[in-house]
Amino acid sequence: MNEGIQLVAALAPIYVFALSVFVGYEVISKVPVVLHTPLMSGSNAIHGIVLVGAMLVAGSADTLLFKVLGFLGVICGTVNVVGGFLVTDRMLQMFKKKPGGAEGRS
Repeated sequence: MNEGIQLVAALAPIYVFALSVFVGYEVISKVPVVLHTPLMSGSNAIHGIVLVGAMLVAGSADTLLFKVLGFLGVICGTVNVVGGFLVTDRMLQMFKKKPGGAEGRS
């Protein structure tokens, strides 16, 4: 009986994650293309909070499974934050005017 409750408690975060994937997909698919870059930058900042949460979970984990999952959360969060900001920076570089570009030539 107690093991069933522990199983449900362990599966609840997976259930929440699956629901958040569907909600995130629906929200992102409705955003106009023009707003993708600011939205990506904002989501990178929010994912920094997730990274802090993953570090807290990894630090307070009791079992090896939760420690491994917390560590994987920290790794995935770090890759997502760093990669997201690099992609955002590269996209913003595309909008800067280049010296001697089409407007400077005559």
